[in-house]
Amino acid sequence: MLSKKLNDALNKQINAEAYSGYLYLAMSVWCNEQGLKGFAQWFKVQAREEFCHSSKIFDFLTSLDEKITLTAIGTPLSSWKSIRDVFEGVLAHEQKVTGMIDNLMNIAKEEKEHKVEIFLQWFINEQIEEESTAKDVVSQLKLIGKDGFGLYQIDQSMSSRTSGQTAL
Repeated sequence: MLSKKLNDALNKQINAEAYSGYLYLAMSVWCNEQGLKGFAQWFKVQAREEFCHSSKIFDFLTSLDEKITLTAIGTPLSSWKSIRDVFEGVLAHEQKVTGMIDNLMNIAKEEKEHKVEIFLQWFINEQIEEESTAKDVVSQLKLIGKDGFGLYQIDQSMSSRTSGQTAL
């Protein structure tokens, strides 16, 4: 049986991953409104992936017969200044999630919960990928500046993402 502290932290992470899904759906909506259909598709896939992360933790706790407490999911932002602003927000958000996963790992290590440490390793690897992808997109958006054709090309590239693929 997990400690209350670790169980609560894992339950909080279920909510954080679901919030990430909501945030990326909101970003998808905004991109659609801006005519950035490729980015909208990318965010829709990203949202699905985040909901899967939430479910993965849910299933892990269920497999351990641990208590699951679902709480309200916060309302995400719904408006941004530019697509670059959106992806800078993505990067900041993913860095926050990385901190949460690192905190979970620290608790698991303190409590010598090796099964939880092993489980969380997948999320640590995933966060490395998530942050790297966001940094890459931000870098490309900085490179093109206000070049409409460059944005068009990146938007086209983003539209080809399917589940399990990273950007660009």
